Amino acid sequence: MKKIGLIFVFFILFSLTSCARAPHRVLHTIEPYSYPGMPEKIVTTPDIIRTDIYHEVGPGETVWRIGQMYDVDIKSIVWANKLKDADVLEKGQRLLIPSAAPLRAVIPLYPSKKWKYIIIHHSATEVGKALSFDYVHTTQRRWKGLGYHFVIDNGTSGKEDGQIEVSPRWLHQNDGAHCKAGGMNCKGIGICLVGNFSEGRVSDRQLDSLVYLVSVLKDYYHIADFRILGHSDVKGAKTECPGTHFPWKKFRNRLK
Repeated sequence: MKKIGLIFVFFILFSLTSCARAPHRVLHTIEPYSYPGMPEKIVTTPDIIRTDIYHEVGPGETVWRIGQMYDVDIKSIVWANKLKDADVLEKGQRLLIPSAAPLRAVIPLYPSKKWKYIIIHHSATEVGKALSFDYVHTTQRRWKGLGYHFVIDNGTSGKEDGQIEVSPRWLHQNDGAHCKAGGMNCKGIGICLVGNFSEGRVSDRQLDSLVYLVSVLKDYYHIADFRILGHSDVKGAKTECPGTHFPWKKFRNRLK
């Protein structure tokens, strides 16, 4: 009984320490590739395969967020990479993630009344990721970083097919820079899928992630289905984004 009591006390202390590290603004996290209506949860199963991997730091990522993505505690990442300051990471920095679990999405939700629409884009490129788009948007378009709120990868540029990347604009609840028409930058959540869907196709994993992400966002922010639009559907937008081959019928049927 004494041993059990000590274990219980250790567990409580560990839990309090872990909670203290979590950003207080994050209200909700989800796992990828689930179905709408499934209870959101973060679990560690005993039979998952863990392995050491290297992770490239994307825009807005922190040690805490990366640890959540791979189910690895902050101290292990700090120790493995000999980080002097866990709060200072550079975009593009490579981190060793020891004993990493399979990647999962960490999607924060914040109380807000500003988000009325969800606008879907394609990158119009065959390859890409949040980091490369951030560079282009900053250096060539002179924007304040990545213009989208979320990026869904297609398995190129070192990212997994269907991986959901969260932009600093979303983490700080800033306006987007993805759709000027209709004032959507200040009231529309911008989601970009990597690919050119006027020539190619949305991958199955990308569509899985898009359906899940949109379902969570529209439920939380009470966004009606008719306000989930492609960039080209916005009045005044002169573009065919997210592409002539975007699977709208399949996407909307799965949303229902």
